[in-house]
Parts: sequence; C-alpha cells; structure tokens
Amino acid sequence: MTTSSAPTPGHGPVSVSATKTLGSLTVSPLSLGGNVFGWTADVATSFEVLDAFTGAGGNFIDTADAYSVFAPGNKGGESETIIGDWHTARGNRSDLVIATKVGALPERKGLSAANIKAAADESLARLRTDHIDLYYTHYDDESVEVSEIISALDDLVKAGKVREIGASNISPERLQASLEFSEREGLAKYVALQPHYNLVSRDTYEGPLRDIAARHGLGAMPYYGLASGFLTGKYRPGTDVDSARSGKAAAHLATERGRRVLAALDEVAARHNAEQATVALAWLAAQPTVTAPIASARTVAQLPALLALGTLPLTNEDLTLLTNASA
Repeated sequence: MTTSSAPTPGHGPVSVSATKTLGSLTVSPLSLGGNVFGWTADVATSFEVLDAFTGAGGNFIDTADAYSVFAPGNKGGESETIIGDWHTARGNRSDLVIATKVGALPERKGLSAANIKAAADESLARLRTDHIDLYYTHYDDESVEVSEIISALDDLVKAGKVREIGASNISPERLQASLEFSEREGLAKYVALQPHYNLVSRDTYEGPLRDIAARHGLGAMPYYGLASGFLTGKYRPGTDVDSARSGKAAAHLATERGRRVLAALDEVAARHNAEQATVALAWLAAQPTVTAPIASARTVAQLPALLALGTLPLTNEDLTLLTNASA
C-alpha cells in the first residue's frame, strides 16, 4: 500500500498510509463498512465507493449476511451480493480482505453449528468466493455452548472456507470462555473483536472486554466509529441533516458529553486543517488494541475524510483533549 502526505480535506483520493496485521491477514487501517450497500447506496454508487476505496489502497471490507435486512423491501444479503458482483467484475478478489458475519439474518438467526455452516455457505455464494477472510459471530447466542460455536467455526477453517474468526457483541465472560476453549482444544481462536466504540460510547468497550482483547492479542474493529454520523461534526443545534441515521446522531447533541466532544473535535480539526470525522477515527485508531475502525461511506465524496485517518498525526495533547472531553 502507498504512503501519502497529509490530504487537503475533501479533495481527491487519499492513499492509505500503512497496513496492520490481524492474525494471518494484512489489512488497511480503515475497514470500509458495507452496511450502506443496497440501503442508502445503490448498486452503481456502491461500486463507485468500492472502486475509490481500493484505488486509494484500502483492502479491508466489512459486511454481514443481515445487511441490509433493516431497509424497506430488503431481505438481507444485499450487501454481500453487491460486494461479490463488484469484485468479480473487477477481478481483484485476491487483493481484498472481506469480513462478514453470521447470526443476525432472520432466517439464519443464532449460532448453532448447523446454522453457522449453512450461513457460511450462503454467504460464500452471495460473495462469489471460495473463502471468507474474517468470519464474525454477529451477536452471541448464549443458548449455545461456546464449545459448539468454536468447533463449528474451526470446521470452517479446516475446510478452507474461512481464514480467521472473530466475535462481535459478546460479553467478556463468553469471550474469555471461547478463547480458553480454543486454547485448551487446539482449535481456531478468535483474532478479532468488533465492539461498539467511539468518542461518545467508551464504556461499551473499555474495561473487561478490552482487557481480554489486550491479554489475548485480539485486534478490535470498532463499529459506530462515527456514532451514526454525529462525530463528523455535521450535526449542530438548529440544523437538519438528510440521513437515514440522523435521529440517532442528533440525540448526542442533547448530552453534555456530546457537546464537549464536538467542541474538542472542532479544536483539534482546526489545529490540523482536518475534518472532524478524520480526527474521531484517528483517536479510535490510537486506542489500545484497535486495529482498524469501521466506517461507511454512502458517496465517494465522504471517503477522503475517512481514509485520512492513517495520515493524521494526532499529538499527545490532541489525544488527551479528546479523551478528557469524552470522559
């Protein structure tokens, strides 16, 4: 991947500056969220965003079998299908690290061994590939023993259908039990964690969950890294934003913490001639255990600010200001 100097905000593509290691995988420092593909980004726009992301050196794409079942008229699998069609058209599958998830699609809910394996085959078909680079359990299913979940995932790894495994939305206790089972039995072990984590939601990861990740060398890929768009700075008192997620984002304006964080983002962004979104993601990337924040772009114009996270050199003063504002 290429290295670039700091970008001019909002102008042209930005090259991703470095790569990170995640188990046996080599990933870009930004993971492109695929939740918008087939939802707020149609097929043509999704292709444009994917082209721009990979053109700038990005290779890490995050999706799920359940994306985007939440959009009216969708049944799930739309995002995987778009990604599969795109990389097939471009002939670049070997350059990509594709992460997807199991357990939240309505007809494939839960983490029984049979369901995990059937869902993986269906994801492989939609993604038009013979392997998933990183396969997450989307939501833990506490009705299933961790031994059954890990054994099923290990079978997929041994079959060559999955390269690495990860977990999202899991309790510290279940994560610890899963890792211990893998170690005890010599089976595939989680290398990745996908927590809800950002400047206005820190206790969703910091604490026992992060401690376990650090102890076992797991890389974290935070989702809602921009708090549904709030941390882009576009939500201000008295403004209306045309976005499917505007309700969630605007709610942070009503909190003292949200207003403090916004002020700190403004200060750091002005200091570096950067965008607030870049600063928010760069703060995340600087946190212990974080490998690559996840952020989605529903237009190509939104990408430069996200990609610039790897080239924004936040100082200790910047990090302290943001951390204190978000406490």
